[in-house]
Amino acid sequence: METKRKRAFDTILQALFTPYRELVPDVQKISKAMISHGIIQDENEIVNDHIAFRTLGIPNLGINSFEKIFLHYGYQKRDYYYFEGKKLDAYWYAPPEDHYPRIFMSELRVSELSEEAQHIIKKYTQDITSDPVDHIDLDDTKEVGQFFYKPLWKIPSLADYNTLADESEYAAWVIYNRYYLNHYTISVHDLPNAYNTIEKFNVFLESIDIKLNTSGGKIKTSEDGLLKQSSTIAKMVAAEFMDSEKAEIAGSYVEFAERLPLPSYLDRKIKTFSRQQRRDGFESANADKIFESTYREQTKNV
Repeated sequence: METKRKRAFDTILQALFTPYRELVPDVQKISKAMISHGIIQDENEIVNDHIAFRTLGIPNLGINSFEKIFLHYGYQKRDYYYFEGKKLDAYWYAPPEDHYPRIFMSELRVSELSEEAQHIIKKYTQDITSDPVDHIDLDDTKEVGQFFYKPLWKIPSLADYNTLADESEYAAWVIYNRYYLNHYTISVHDLPNAYNTIEKFNVFLESIDIKLNTSGGKIKTSEDGLLKQSSTIAKMVAAEFMDSEKAEIAGSYVEFAERLPLPSYLDRKIKTFSRQQRRDGFESANADKIFESTYREQTKNV
């Protein structure tokens, strides 16, 4: 990745992360506690395993549109995932350089929702008659940074939000939040030994009163046992809807990932494993439960 493009992408990531960091209380709470406990000296030492976005699968939006931003900066599209119960498709994207986060991008299969839910989504998105990403200069860092928070459709009514939430909490989250960053992920295995497993780090998190997503258990483990994940429960945030109606809804959250070394490297007496020597990609069963960090069944416990 050439230096100029690298600087540009760094600026874009900063524009994406800054509002998220300011509006998701657990981000700074965890970072400050990690510093005060001597786990890190500075927030910049945290390795970001991946960031995630939610989208709607309708013409001119969804993955085919949104991925253009990251493909432009050298990301490579990798494995496909299907979540039957939640009616979602997803892909992950490998970064152009190891120090950049992976991307996990999901999309709601809108055509599989009820007619009422489809009608609500169409009501808000019907005026999007061309791909909005095609109308921004992907080399303009300010324009791209602003796009993540650009209101592509009007704020929904509270009634429409609740109707969607009753059928698909994912749909409700996206219709209000649009492309807002859903979560970032602390790479646990990159932390000092006393904290470098999900089990150890979860103990630390709960010691500072962080509430963890319990769907599927606090620790979600891949079938091969090499990817372990946990996440906070999204805090409820004050939201204003159409006609100045107000309600508290789920915001974004923080995830934690531990990628264990691949078995083929374990007998080589390696002390520090590289990214390539650890489990890569994602696990649909893990992700299925991580999605629920914004769901009512979890947020009622916060």
